[in-house]
Amino acid sequence: MNALKVTTIQSSLLWESPKENCKHFENLIAAVTDGSDLVVLPEMFTTGFSMDSSRLAERHHGTTWQWMVSTSKTHNVAITGSLIIEDSGNYFNRLYFVAPNGESHHYDKKHLFRMVNENNFFKAGKKRLILNYKGWNICPMICYDLRFPVWSRNTKPKYDLLLYVANWPMTRAIAWSALLTARAIENQCYVVGVNRVGEDGNGLPYSGNTAVIDPKGVTLNQAKPQQKIIETTSLSLNELNEFRQKFPVGMDADGFEFVG
Repeated sequence: MNALKVTTIQSSLLWESPKENCKHFENLIAAVTDGSDLVVLPEMFTTGFSMDSSRLAERHHGTTWQWMVSTSKTHNVAITGSLIIEDSGNYFNRLYFVAPNGESHHYDKKHLFRMVNENNFFKAGKKRLILNYKGWNICPMICYDLRFPVWSRNTKPKYDLLLYVANWPMTRAIAWSALLTARAIENQCYVVGVNRVGEDGNGLPYSGNTAVIDPKGVTLNQAKPQQKIIETTSLSLNELNEFRQKFPVGMDADGFEFVG
């Protein structure tokens, strides 16, 4: 399939309220009626960016994952977003990607935001995830990962779409927008960044600035700051591959050995 319709949901989150947030997003996903292939939710979409990991954590493939699987099947759309997970005695900021056929993948946030001690409450992931969905290679990441270009470098196997789910504060909105564009240009890929709006339980404001950017750095869709909004953007794999063939900058990229 050439086209991929991606729906971004920029919304406020109820603080530390998994059931209420799932119900909220269930209603929003049900409102997506344009034949979307993928719905992208923010980081920690069930709780907000809380460090109360021991109290809020769910088991791997627990309640919210089951909700994602059921909702994906009901509405025939893939769903992705991150939440707090306990697995083998450790806590992770874990992103799930579930498809309507029940296929599921997960990615654990690599870069933990030490400025609020995320690294003291969660364990860092060690592996990137590149999954295939409807003929697209997709690489999902989480918030602070955006600041580290080596982690997202588009080496073999190549991906076509780079996803970021986030709770990125209003005070650093300029960096969010600039880095999303940079990741698209340097990796010759589409980039989708989904951020929340509203205030969290610590009174920290979020402006959203959710965006979809093409491989040339052109913004295809951008939500207005502080607005709750659902947008669907159609991405073209043919256009991406044609651009890569005409402008094969990757052939001159510097090689490196990654040490995690």
